[in-house]
Amino acid sequence: MSIVRERSLDQESRADRESWDVGVFHGVAGFFERCWRVNAPLTAMGVAVVGFTLAALAGLAADPRVIAGEPAWLKPFKFGVSIALYSFSIVWLLGFVQASKPWIKGALKLFTWVVIAVFLAEIVPITTQVIRGTRSHFNVETPFDSFLLGVMAVSITVLWAVNLVLVVILLLQPFEDRAFGWSLRLGLIITVVGMATGYLMVLPTQQQIASWEAGASVTIIGAHSVGVHDGGPGLPVTGWSTEGGDLRVPHFVGLHALQVIPLAGGWIARRRGLKPGQRVALVWTVSLGYLGLVALVTWQAMRGQPLIAPDALTLGALGGLVAATLGAMVWILSPRGRPERA
Repeated sequence: MSIVRERSLDQESRADRESWDVGVFHGVAGFFERCWRVNAPLTAMGVAVVGFTLAALAGLAADPRVIAGEPAWLKPFKFGVSIALYSFSIVWLLGFVQASKPWIKGALKLFTWVVIAVFLAEIVPITTQVIRGTRSHFNVETPFDSFLLGVMAVSITVLWAVNLVLVVILLLQPFEDRAFGWSLRLGLIITVVGMATGYLMVLPTQQQIASWEAGASVTIIGAHSVGVHDGGPGLPVTGWSTEGGDLRVPHFVGLHALQVIPLAGGWIARRRGLKPGQRVALVWTVSLGYLGLVALVTWQAMRGQPLIAPDALTLGALGGLVAATLGAMVWILSPRGRPERA
């Protein structure tokens, strides 16, 4: 069975998109069957991670321990949800990728197995540290803790790099429906940006630097929160700080461009009353607006400001972003903004 089924998207992209939509919205079994045909290993990984996530959910119910201010099994649960969602989303995206050239086919095979290896390199250390009763991220208290943290750091860097390779493949590939094609490309590009915001978390905080300069031992490097210590009051489930900035917010928003932008692009591509240039322009406008939102919540977090307590400056920037995005859409949909091509 081929990992990525070869076909000419110039002739079949619209039929493929409609087939996927039937699978997603009208039959879970059909969706999984199609996923298996496109990429069996990643589909199997997604199914296995769903099982892992359910086990973590059981751990949340049965294990009363608290690690770094949150239930012990909450981190494995959140990572399980994220990895499963990414796995099925990326298989869906790969269903639109041509593998007509040998180098692309080889790159996609490598991509598949690297992604699987990376996810194992994330799940195993996180679960190991929960069993040991200690935190997984930012923990350098012992050589073993440092080793596990290093494994996770290297694996995420590798994941970021192979997603860049996939971006290049998408940029080189023609799509019959240009609006939908750009939604796939831009969704993945913004997701790569969202991945990169995670590197802001591994930088030592000012408090940590001051503590080390004072001669204290180094046990933690980096933090989710800005301006406050990790483990304080947070929002339900996500744990995002309600007292300071939280870098998990832009990380979350950026990662989920992989779902939001292609879904928006698929909807826009069906607006046959619009000209092709208008549909492409709308996809770009939505994508740039979403990227602006990623930048905005990153800026908010870096200023030590909780997501739920924006100041006037943040609200003003949000208002400007919304106004600019809506204004661009109105222009594109107006008689004066109807390019034939884009």
